[in-house]
Order: sequence, then structure tokens, then C-alpha cells
Amino acid sequence: MSKKALYLLGIAITIILGTYLYLKFCCNCSDKIQTDDTPKTAATAVQEPNIVPFVLNGSGIEYRTNDNFKFLKNSAILIMPVSDSLIAGIQKLKTFLTSNPKQQITITGYALSDEKNTTTFENLGLARANDVKNYFVSEGLSEKQFITKGEIIEQWKMSADTLLGPADYIFNAIDSTSTAVPDDEWSALKDKINADPLILHFNTNQSSQTLSSLEKQKITDIIKYLEHVKDASVLAVGHSDNVGNRDSNIALGQKRADFSKSYLSKNGIDQARIETQSKGPDEPIGDNNTSEGKASNRRTVITIK
Repeated sequence: MSKKALYLLGIAITIILGTYLYLKFCCNCSDKIQTDDTPKTAATAVQEPNIVPFVLNGSGIEYRTNDNFKFLKNSAILIMPVSDSLIAGIQKLKTFLTSNPKQQITITGYALSDEKNTTTFENLGLARANDVKNYFVSEGLSEKQFITKGEIIEQWKMSADTLLGPADYIFNAIDSTSTAVPDDEWSALKDKINADPLILHFNTNQSSQTLSSLEKQKITDIIKYLEHVKDASVLAVGHSDNVGNRDSNIALGQKRADFSKSYLSKNGIDQARIETQSKGPDEPIGDNNTSEGKASNRRTVITIK
């Protein structure tokens, strides 16, 4: 074979081999790049904003903002401060309720089934609803225009360990019979509370207290009564033993009564409905000559007025 023929044959083989390699490797690479990019684009397209709007929607009022109340998981205490847009909505609600005294709002608070309830309320959702109500009251809204409920649910939108706006607000008219004289059921509950009152005992010179399950249940009964009898109030009377002078013991008894008022207000009772007094060492129930008697005298007695 001549040199010219060999030269032409080499060129033909090079073209064929180059075409084969291009089709095998470069085309597959292009397909792979296209395949890899496609799901990334689709995943980005379906992302949703992580918000739960605060919505007030009743006859005569409509307000909406993407900001909302927030709670840490397992907590019934609002995360503060709240946003300016949320405060603006609350002020609009205040104006509306002042102009419509027969309007009432049911606040339903929500909690997840795997959250722990360490409050005195039946469930964490109810505790959250009451904390929202307390915030409304602190902003000048009337406590009498709110009812609170709680529900346990399986899921709610969260940001890390924070629940976003776990509450709903339903507008309705106040039942004119709801503030009437209590029926037999509520009278019986009041008698039960006052016959076996909540008594908080304290260590010497101390006014802090860890509540037992029985004491928490008594607070739950008080809250339940006040929720239904709107003109009722609570009386917290502080007492002491006879160690020290009378004036200091009167002051110590008042500190114990004030602690009880603060505790009750954090658990859903308007402070304006709690009256405090101090009897100091004047009304002992135990023998001040014994350590056991003195311990029983260091107390706060909480009843319904």
C-alpha cells in the first residue's frame, strides 16, 4: 500500500475514533448535568414561608399581619417583646371592643401532644390562651370580653423550638345570662373552695413556695370559678408565727400574700380581682411553742370573697 493511502486511512480512523469518543462521553455528561439540575430547581420552587399570620376577623373588624405571638416548646409564657404590627392589631381590637361591649372573643390556645404541661391549667393550650388573654388585659382590654379554651394537637408550624402563633380568635356576642347569679353548680364550687381553702405554707423568713399537685388542683378550681362568675374576686391573707416583733411579722405576712397574688396572676387571674391582707401573728392555728405549730402558722390562706 502506498504512503498516500496509508495517510488517508489514518485520517479516516482518527475521525471515526474521535466521533465515537464524543458520543460516548460528552453527550452522557451533558445529559447528567441536565438531570442533576432539574430536581434542585423543583425543590426550590415548592418552599413555603415559615409564618402563621395573626388574624382578627369579626363583624366590624378585620386585621391581619404576618407577625404573631410566639411560645417556646413546653412553655406557656409569651416570648417578649411582640412586634409593632401585632401591637397595632391589639390596639385596633381594643378600640373595637370598647365600642362593642357585647362582643366577646374566644381564644383557643394550642399545644402539641408531645409537650410537657407544668402549669396549673388542664392543658398547655389553655395555659397559652390565658397568657395571651393576660397580655390583652395588660394592654387595656377588658378581661370580661374574653373566654379561653385549650386544645392538644399533633402538629403546628414551628421555627426551631418555637411555636408560631398557636392560637385562634373567634368573635361572638356575650351571653347576657353568663354574668347572672351563679347557679347551684357554681355555688357548690365556691363552698368547696372556701370550706377547704388553698393554704400555702412557707419556711422561716421566706415567701417563695413550690406547689404540690393538690395545691395546683385547688388553684385550677379557683380559676374555673372566676372564669364563670365574672363579679367574683379572691382574698389572699398572709400569716406568720410569733418570732420577732409584730410589725416585721405583719410585713412578712403581706409579702406572703403578695407572692400568692403574683402566682395567681401568672396563672390566669386578673390582679385587679385579687385582694391581699396580712394578719401577721394575730391568728395562729398552731402552737407557737413548738416548731410544728410555728410552721403551720407561716401561711397564706386563699378564698373566694
